[in-house]
Amino acid sequence: MPNRLINETSPYLLQHAHNPVDWYPWGPEALERARAEDRPILLSVGYSACHWCHVMERESFENEETAALMNESFVCIKVDREERPDIDSIYMTAVQALSGQGGWPMTVFLTPDGKPFYGGTYYPPEDRHGMPGFPRVLQSIARTFKESRGEVTLATGRLLNQMQQLTATPPSVDPLTVDVLHQAYRGIASQFDGKYGGVGSQPKFPQPMTYEFLLRYHLRTGDPQALSMVRLTLDRMAEGGIYDQIGGGFHRYSTDAFWLVPHFEKMLYDNALLVRLYLHAYQITGTPLYKRIAEETLDYVTREMTGPLGGFYSAQDADSEGVEGMFFVWTPQELAAVLEGADCDLLSRYYGVTGEGNFEGKTILSVETDEASLAAEAGMSEEKLREALKRSRTRLFDERERRVHPGRDDKIITSWNGLMLAAFAEAGAVLGRTDFLDAARKNAGFVLDRMRLDGRLLRSFKDGQAKLNGYLEDYAFLADALLVLHEATLEARWLKEAIDLADGMVDLFWDEVAGQLYDTGRDHEELVIRPRDISDNAIPSGSSMAASVLLRLAVITGSSDHARRATASLRSMREFMGRAPMGSGHWLGALDFYLSTPKEIAIVGGVGEADTSALLSEVHRRFLPNSVVVGSAGDDGLPNGLPLLEGRDRLNGAATAYVCENYACQLPTGDPGILAEQLA
Repeated sequence: MPNRLINETSPYLLQHAHNPVDWYPWGPEALERARAEDRPILLSVGYSACHWCHVMERESFENEETAALMNESFVCIKVDREERPDIDSIYMTAVQALSGQGGWPMTVFLTPDGKPFYGGTYYPPEDRHGMPGFPRVLQSIARTFKESRGEVTLATGRLLNQMQQLTATPPSVDPLTVDVLHQAYRGIASQFDGKYGGVGSQPKFPQPMTYEFLLRYHLRTGDPQALSMVRLTLDRMAEGGIYDQIGGGFHRYSTDAFWLVPHFEKMLYDNALLVRLYLHAYQITGTPLYKRIAEETLDYVTREMTGPLGGFYSAQDADSEGVEGMFFVWTPQELAAVLEGADCDLLSRYYGVTGEGNFEGKTILSVETDEASLAAEAGMSEEKLREALKRSRTRLFDERERRVHPGRDDKIITSWNGLMLAAFAEAGAVLGRTDFLDAARKNAGFVLDRMRLDGRLLRSFKDGQAKLNGYLEDYAFLADALLVLHEATLEARWLKEAIDLADGMVDLFWDEVAGQLYDTGRDHEELVIRPRDISDNAIPSGSSMAASVLLRLAVITGSSDHARRATASLRSMREFMGRAPMGSGHWLGALDFYLSTPKEIAIVGGVGEADTSALLSEVHRRFLPNSVVVGSAGDDGLPNGLPLLEGRDRLNGAATAYVCENYACQLPTGDPGILAEQLA
């Protein structure tokens, strides 16, 4: 018999719909039962592409005896962290306060009114390696709740107070200066791995926002070391097993220090952020590898992660046929069955395929030599070698398509779609790929048309149904993406929608008394605390993206209120940015913008016309993070009073660019060459 999760749309929740556990989704029914029966709540949080979530399900949630213990003493609630980041954030803060670490699956025990008193992450089915077995944990917690209720009440009070303190960030009394950027740079450099790239040892996460900050720092200071750290990291990731050498796209993270053995799940947000990082590195260096990686990654998203309506799916699993990484690895015999002798030998040498393998007896493809050396050893030109490798990769891709594919989480998350929308839009503009721009337009139209209800942005879309009120990150990420899409196309709709979204974001999430943004709207259900996740982790925090959006819109619209709120947000994070740069990469980018004099670029011309496109291409040819671009095609319905467009006309009927700073402009020009000089 299925449990109540059978009525959900989340693929993660549906994976648990046939467990013998009496699961509830988070909602009034479960919470009311807990209160009515005075039962503790067992809250389990995970996501569909989480390997250890699947392991705990097989070991514990599918076990009849363990399920009986859960059902007997607890109201059991299962949450998809991707649908409910508020629940995840609140109780992850509790678990980290209790244990000093966090992760998924997350297991938290709550009082009937939702207050946490004990928690952890993965629990094995029996005592193992110093970890208590899950059945013993269940019995102990049930007994404690029944026999020591006063201690539980004291513990929840202390824990909630600690959680409130962890998310409090009072404004700094010190000014916002470039010293914060210098301090952050020194902190990152001190932890950088100068041999393999990346920060720290292992496991290694891509952390694209850290490297975006380093690119900005290089642009600001001219420091060559900042750029070399980015280049080393991007090169090693692109050559390593963390990158899918056959199908494109990045896996979640590397389990080792040298980017070889990944955790094989692929997340939409990782790939979106990495595409933009590789694009920006390409703009600065012109390195063909960076262009190729960006294009291959977006081609992968187009092929495997895009729905028929234009929405982008969330993730692909690490496992196929119950085995992690099985879809992606090769043996020499498998290669020989697909490739001709010479091609097989070249590919095996280039990607390090051996009989013993590098992962459980098989080989994860990673670049083991450079093209010049291999071509010389093989007595052929580099061009011929590249042709042979490309031919072999195509054949391996076709062969791999016959394998059982990893599972796919096909729900559509607004914030993550915003990240990927921005990647497609910027790549289309930088690389001149109209197909990427078309994908961006289609996605923007889908989210705006299908994921709003009465003007309220929603969080998730699956099986034709949009649901759950959007969070701060949904509003902020989508507004940012629409600004990028306007900059890429100059089409008026996207700028108008971005302005409206930002206004709605302030109305729902800004607290004037506290002087800060919260993750949940003022119309949200009441939770034990109002969450405010300030760290830039795998994705930017909603607050850091909102600050960035408000700073840019303050320049575009002249809104002093937007500037004031963004500045207040930055001031509240001043100490954190200097102290924890690895957790504040996007905040540091927003601060860099705040401390700059942004270039204000207005282009007046017909959308899609050749002279307009020539000027726009000149803008997108270079890395200009501290700039805003607005365009007008005349009577196109843009909001009145945009200072960057006031009094801007075409010269002699031709498309014209205006480059300004603080609304003081250089001479208008329709010549791309002169525009290039002004931008330089």
